[in-house]
Amino acid sequence: MQIKQILAEAAIGSEITVKGWVRTKRESKNVTFININDGSVIHNIQAVAEAGVLNEETLKLITTGACVAVTGTLIESKGSGQSVELQVSSALVYGTADPEKYPLQPKKHSLEFLREIAHLRPRTNTFSAILRIRHALAYAIHKYFNDNGFFYLHTPIITGSDAEGAGEMFRVSTLDPKNPPLNEDGSVNFKEDFFGKETNLTVSGQLEGELGAMALSKIYTFGPTFRAENSNTARHLAEFWMIEPEVAFYELEDNMRLAEDFTKYVINYALENCADDLAFLENRLKDEEKTKKADERSELALIEKLRFVVDNEYVKLTYTEAIQILLSSKRHKEGKFQYPVQWGIDLQSEHERYLVEKHFKKPVILTNYPKDIKAFYMKLDEDGKTVRAMDVLFPGIGEIIGGSQREDDYAKLLQRTKEVGIHEDTIWWYLETRQFGTAPHAGFGIGFERLVMFVTGMTNIRDVIPFPRTPKSAEF
Repeated sequence: MQIKQILAEAAIGSEITVKGWVRTKRESKNVTFININDGSVIHNIQAVAEAGVLNEETLKLITTGACVAVTGTLIESKGSGQSVELQVSSALVYGTADPEKYPLQPKKHSLEFLREIAHLRPRTNTFSAILRIRHALAYAIHKYFNDNGFFYLHTPIITGSDAEGAGEMFRVSTLDPKNPPLNEDGSVNFKEDFFGKETNLTVSGQLEGELGAMALSKIYTFGPTFRAENSNTARHLAEFWMIEPEVAFYELEDNMRLAEDFTKYVINYALENCADDLAFLENRLKDEEKTKKADERSELALIEKLRFVVDNEYVKLTYTEAIQILLSSKRHKEGKFQYPVQWGIDLQSEHERYLVEKHFKKPVILTNYPKDIKAFYMKLDEDGKTVRAMDVLFPGIGEIIGGSQREDDYAKLLQRTKEVGIHEDTIWWYLETRQFGTAPHAGFGIGFERLVMFVTGMTNIRDVIPFPRTPKSAEF
């Protein structure tokens, strides 16, 4: 039986076998206490082996990190910290762990150190909790969209287009890097490559998602995306996961409603189904906050922050209105914003968090951004200066969702591609959907790791994905 099942439903007096990894072992003259965890739940089960039950050779092999199968009788616990324990009758050691070499000894380890042993860090309480929550959020995302009539669309990982026009993409090629075929002008002849053209790993499934929405009405993507941005920060990964719903006949207002309903649902799912893991991470965060300066500490505890999102109606306002609020703020007038505030800027996290945490004290959805700071595919407003974009802003993190109503007018979309320097030949198929049965449509993107960071309270994105890919790091 898994430990989660045992703690929830096993009857006192039942004979059971527990299989898992030893977290701690404590010996006295007459009894040995072995704490075992199998990853199914954050709690360990304590196995109690009285003297003489296990032979000396087996006891010696049972050390922190060893993998064991322990059989015995479930009894009420006499000690504090657990309601039941296992009275051992026999034990089998599957795999030993030399105490001199096993790096996860029963003590506090830094997150930096644990990143160096990513193959073992899921065995810690912190990372097993994060991975269980990550699973729960992924399940909730699929359940939400399935229950609301969306179809899961698998968009390509290898692509010939750059959805965001940023150019920071990983090339996919089978050409000989030392001696590639060349054109007369000396450039690489990608017609000789595997796909007959230059291809890359995708940064987004959105463009292909729009194609699906133009036939199935409601689709979502949930897959890996890649960005070759040489940025070694706590918020950047080279490989990450994106969720991107796209809906035909949706306009900006519908898109905002979907974003609010979706985020509340998945966060509430975690609150209802990951209570023990969230309680552990909240306590971990409280200890971490004590080490910070007073002005750097979070005003909200972890579960309180999640309830802040679930229990409040999101405030909706335009980018222009937000700029006016920031310009009128005491913080701006006293010069306390690190980055300047003026119409036309791409808002920084400090500006977004001010709106959420100080001004409205609610999650915020900003709309109608200047077209010059947004992507080419966003629908132009009538003023010709702004687009029907929307960003969802959360406490502690700023932007968590970016989306828009898409430009469905062929002539306007073609003009925008020319303005931003995208050659129409590379996305002819995308443009063509505006000629064959075009329709209003909208969607958004949410980085899965950003969501997991928000729900777990972790502050470094490398700690919410099992094996992070960052510049100069692809070890595991």
